[in-house]
Amino acid sequence: MTNTLFYTDDDAANELLENDPFSLLIGIVLYQQVPVETAFLGPRRIRDRVGSLDPSAIALMAPDDLEKAFKEKPAVHRFPGNMAKRVQAVAAHITDDYDGDTTALWAGVADADELMDSLMAMPGFGEYKARVYLAVLARRFGVRPVGWERHMPDWPNISEIENAEDRADLKRRKKEWKASRS
Repeated sequence: MTNTLFYTDDDAANELLENDPFSLLIGIVLYQQVPVETAFLGPRRIRDRVGSLDPSAIALMAPDDLEKAFKEKPAVHRFPGNMAKRVQAVAAHITDDYDGDTTALWAGVADADELMDSLMAMPGFGEYKARVYLAVLARRFGVRPVGWERHMPDWPNISEIENAEDRADLKRRKKEWKASRS
């Protein structure tokens, strides 16, 4: 098990994801309707533009200022306004419910069901996103509360990326999986 992530071609962005739990959470928030590389480069772009990835600082930012940072070229996401709001809502949730400590989401949970409940209580998180995030935490960071295996995705997902080449393979497998379901 390794916490090395190869979600982008930018080593500094990958290192940020590996070492800053809120950065990884932001990447998960952004990971919809954009490629893996775009979503997970987002936290580095946000940090570089606003000066911090501290959840409380982001939660307290003027929404217009955060949206402006998301829209700066190249945009953080293809829907920068909506995603700025979503990231700010998650930052407020982490600040208000976990004293700004992202690791408190999983520290001390009784089991994976409790962790899933906590994840799905976050703004913009449903079962799909919660299961993918739990899979990344389990496979790359050793966060494995009792019963974690029950919540692992049964579809191709980013927790399976072990090197840069795996991103292309994941895209192919995900496309095939989606085609098989229609």
